[in-house]
Amino acid sequence: MRIDILTVFPEMLESFFNCSMMARAQKAGLAEIHLHDIRDYTTDKHHKTDDYPFGGCAGLVMKIEPIDRLITDLKSQREYDEVIYTSPDGEQFNQKTANSLSLLNNIIILCGHYKGIDYRIREHLITREISIGDYVLTGGELAAAVMTDSIVRLIPGVLSDEQSALSDCFQDNLLAPPVYTRPADYKGWRVPDVLLSGNQTLIDDWEFQQSIERTKRLRPDLLK
Repeated sequence: MRIDILTVFPEMLESFFNCSMMARAQKAGLAEIHLHDIRDYTTDKHHKTDDYPFGGCAGLVMKIEPIDRLITDLKSQREYDEVIYTSPDGEQFNQKTANSLSLLNNIIILCGHYKGIDYRIREHLITREISIGDYVLTGGELAAAVMTDSIVRLIPGVLSDEQSALSDCFQDNLLAPPVYTRPADYKGWRVPDVLLSGNQTLIDDWEFQQSIERTKRLRPDLLK
């Protein structure tokens, strides 16, 4: 899978994608993550990628020309399944979205900044708009990192134990059950006996019941 991230601040993302699971996925050839500096595609001598909005409202708007040039350049090299814009008014990103995006081959993620992007980009170049929450960030870089991490970890082979992803929160609209590790008794705080029983049927049943109970208590909306 290839993910191209378009940003005016690639340095914000470089360290993130060179660490831990993201670095491992790239080294193993399971994912390609490419950062593109939008400033490289502007003809402005000061490398400006923003300008004042028509209509006189406050803030700055990302210009259409450099983003169009960059997306056009990438599309001339390969086909893309989705061109995603990170926007607070987009559809809510969730596990179902991550699952579906992980099955694609090539995607572009455009990081918004300032007051946003020239709306013509959204009308003519973007195929999907996604938000990671009902709040506003300084830019879309953090949203792009969150989405990429969530997507890439689902690619077969990225996690050492592929079954681990299947038992994550939200996969079945349920929260994950509690997890424990050694020691079994710490300061009198004991691990539930069923997890030490060795009876996998009982353990599976306990975990399922715990998932239902935790979901009812913490996220009853998921059960609807």
